[in-house]
Amino acid sequence: MNTHFWKNILLICAGVVIGSLISSLTSGIKFLSWLSYGMSFGTQQPVTLDLGVLQLTFGLNIDITVAVIIAVVIIYTFGRKILR
Repeated sequence: MNTHFWKNILLICAGVVIGSLISSLTSGIKFLSWLSYGMSFGTQQPVTLDLGVLQLTFGLNIDITVAVIIAVVIIYTFGRKILR
């Protein structure tokens, strides 16, 4: 695969991690609590596939907040300029 693909994935993952950290830190502060507003997508209960010998459990939950979106946009924009 192209190295640009992995750089883009790294920038997006960094934005998600930093945005999640900002969201959790600002959730208790009254005038910054809007940064932790968001939605959660995914399965409520994990799905289990029992094959007798092997048991597989699948689950996916994605939490998108305002802070995550802002952090991904900022880090991706500046990261692309820096990593050229």
